[in-house]
Amino acid sequence: MSRLLTMGATFCVLAAAAPLPAADNELTPQEKAGGWILLFDGHSFANWEDPAPKSPPGDSFTIADGCLRATPHPKIDEDLFTARTWGDFEFDFDWKISPRGNSGVKYRIQDRIFLLSEHKPKFEDLANDSELHRRADRPAKGQEYVVGFEYQITDNTRNPDAVYRGPLHATAALYDIFPPLQDATLPVGEFNRSRLIVKGKHVEHWLNGVKVIDASLDAPEVAAAMAKRWGDGSPIYNLLVEQPRKQCQISLQNHDDEAWFKNLKIRELN
Repeated sequence: MSRLLTMGATFCVLAAAAPLPAADNELTPQEKAGGWILLFDGHSFANWEDPAPKSPPGDSFTIADGCLRATPHPKIDEDLFTARTWGDFEFDFDWKISPRGNSGVKYRIQDRIFLLSEHKPKFEDLANDSELHRRADRPAKGQEYVVGFEYQITDNTRNPDAVYRGPLHATAALYDIFPPLQDATLPVGEFNRSRLIVKGKHVEHWLNGVKVIDASLDAPEVAAAMAKRWGDGSPIYNLLVEQPRKQCQISLQNHDDEAWFKNLKIRELN
């Protein structure tokens, strides 16, 4: 056999041995062996709290084109939550955002509160009051606020929050606390691939293969940011600084803009 044919045959063997990437919303055999769990099958709300059967029903998320889709202007502003809680984990997900859009993934969630119907000049005052004086009903219209940490997702070039408030509010930031080390986003309308690693107080945010956040949730910057936004010693400040809940849901944020999520998979870290 000629050397050229030998090289060609070797290449074919290597190509055949290389693991193929999974189709959308599926796990590869290697991922299954590695302990990964598929959180979205592409056509159902299995593993998630479906808002539609709730009373009154919600429409903040639908399923379209093999994605979990955040719907603009829902009847109730609410996130989509995992059905179970997670402690230490590694979470992979693909996402794309609409032009000027805003969304995110929330983790280490300490509470979920429906906001009171009264109006206050500052959102933070309303949220703290709603934490102190919890409403017992699920309103037909209103907002459920999620008290947790956020992997920010946004249109870096056109969303006002990102453009005017800077890197702390850019995609892949640990929202309002740590900025990403670099902008690794793809153009709006394309799917980005993210990874979130949470182990104890240590967190990592990855975007398109780049680690952009490596931080601790008990760093002094966390307490300083919570005091600046929520008020030192306020109910929400205490929850986010003390973080009493270790087993928590994860949520996909509805921020009143269209956003799409697929290939959501997770594995526990022991």
